Amino acid sequence: MKTILIIGGGFAGLEAAIFLKKENYDVSLVSDRDYFYIYPTSIWVPTRESEFKDVCVDLNELKDVHGFKLIIDKLTQIDAKANSYTFLSGKILKDFDYVVLAMGASKLMHKGLQHTSSICGIPEASLEIRSKLDDIVAKGKGNICFGFGGNPKDSSAVRGGPAFELLFNVHHLLEKKGIRDNYKLTFFAPMVQPGKRMGEKSLEMLAKFFKKLKIEQHFGKKIRSFEADGIIFEDDTKLDSDFTMFIPAGNGHDVVQNSDLPTNEAGFISIDDNCKVESPDFDNIYAIGDVTALEGDEWRAKQGHIAEVMAKNVAHNIKQRDSGGSAFKGYKEHLNILCVMDSGDGAAFVYRDAKKSFMVPLPIVGHWLKKAWGSYCKYSKLGKIPRIPGM
Repeated sequence: MKTILIIGGGFAGLEAAIFLKKENYDVSLVSDRDYFYIYPTSIWVPTRESEFKDVCVDLNELKDVHGFKLIIDKLTQIDAKANSYTFLSGKILKDFDYVVLAMGASKLMHKGLQHTSSICGIPEASLEIRSKLDDIVAKGKGNICFGFGGNPKDSSAVRGGPAFELLFNVHHLLEKKGIRDNYKLTFFAPMVQPGKRMGEKSLEMLAKFFKKLKIEQHFGKKIRSFEADGIIFEDDTKLDSDFTMFIPAGNGHDVVQNSDLPTNEAGFISIDDNCKVESPDFDNIYAIGDVTALEGDEWRAKQGHIAEVMAKNVAHNIKQRDSGGSAFKGYKEHLNILCVMDSGDGAAFVYRDAKKSFMVPLPIVGHWLKKAWGSYCKYSKLGKIPRIPGM
């Protein structure tokens, strides 16, 4: 039986482990934490609508359900030519028939970033945000700022949706407590039209949401630094903030940037449409998810459902190679933006591909649809409910 090493226990890595086991490979999954974290539903941890454990799935339980091997360790070095991977424990894994890299991305650094918290950072950051929100709510008034950044070297390395969602959920929380008028909520971003990648109609609808919810906007100015009490912009203006939630743009994984793997300018792994590393020297290495350099339209974005498509394709493509087939599957035709943008009391369904884009408001029911998806994500991966075909 051929052996496959998968590094990364997020949406991409876990999905690859599940589907490669279905193809009867000997699969070893390495993750730097012992749980799978459902980032899209972590937006409710800060507002106490969900507990931290609600958005975690035990990887040991998933290992037992699907039959892959699990190693909890952190990648520290890649020597792709030697087919060798070194981990924090000192363990070196090498000589696998195939390797699938799915470690996610590092973050683009900003001066003073320690004065912010990110809902898309380490999972524990959701609890940090909760604690800071508790403190500011206890004070009864204040300025709260939400924002995200971009990477000028890779337009796909941006994650703005969760920033919008947490903003709307905090607005809803303050409304429920009857203290919303005591707070100034501001959304900031260095781009002139944050959210534009979702399409013009979605951008117009976001603007209406901001106006209706009395959310201030601060767009189009580059961030110089973050301070304990606010954000400093390139023109030396300051946005006062008692608490700042900021999602930095993604950047190439630190270990990848110090490796012999081919990358784009931002340090993401260069791959072909079949997710194989784009180099004849590394014919057995695949890369999926946020660690990769996605090719496509300017609006493309790294999302969990794209990572899962890439993972399923890799399982299929490896099986095709080993069986002498040539019906390989590519990821580019599946590139789209797809999300249910939650607001605490409803949601909006957002979709964009190469031909169309739209945002559909889903008052009340949208919130519960996203809740249902979170349960589906957890229990279908645990094998407790059937998976919907194509999901």
